[in-house]
Amino acid sequence: MTRSSAPTAAGQPGTAGAGTMPSGPTGQPIPLDDGRGPQSGRPTVTIGSYPDYPSAQRVVDHLADNRFPVEQTAIVGTNLTLVETVLGRMNTGRAALAGAGTGAWFGLFIGLLFGIFTAGNWVAVILVGLVVGAVWGAVFGAIAHSMTGGRRDFTSASSLRAGQYAVIVDAQLADRAQELLGRMHLTPTRRTGG
Repeated sequence: MTRSSAPTAAGQPGTAGAGTMPSGPTGQPIPLDDGRGPQSGRPTVTIGSYPDYPSAQRVVDHLADNRFPVEQTAIVGTNLTLVETVLGRMNTGRAALAGAGTGAWFGLFIGLLFGIFTAGNWVAVILVGLVVGAVWGAVFGAIAHSMTGGRRDFTSASSLRAGQYAVIVDAQLADRAQELLGRMHLTPTRRTGG
């Protein structure tokens, strides 16, 4: 089943909110209307929705292998969920240890910079930088953790997961894409509910 989708007002040039997405933890997003891909103001068609990213990726790979203009395609994750996996308990000792590790790297970097320009024992300069960085990192890590007042006594890692992945193409290329997908024998599936 194909669905036609028109771009929203936020993605059209000259309208309020055009390309004004806030930056996320991984940096600046690509503007919504950058002239690349199906988001550039032309109508699009969803040629299939898949339960996982590898399936959607296989579809685009198949299109590319058959000389389809894949620069007019996009994989869109929908039903996004933010998952924060708790890795462990955080206490002052662990915060100091993590700070010592970070400080040691910074101290090593500073020690290397000073070691390059030292005429004497450059290994000693590097080791002193490493130790001083680790000590100061541990101190700052412990202080920073104690200042939170126990509001976040755990470490975690965040990931963004999609419920399904839609492959969309420019509407004018949808028939050709559907024909190529018919040869692939990969059935698009739809996931309902959460």
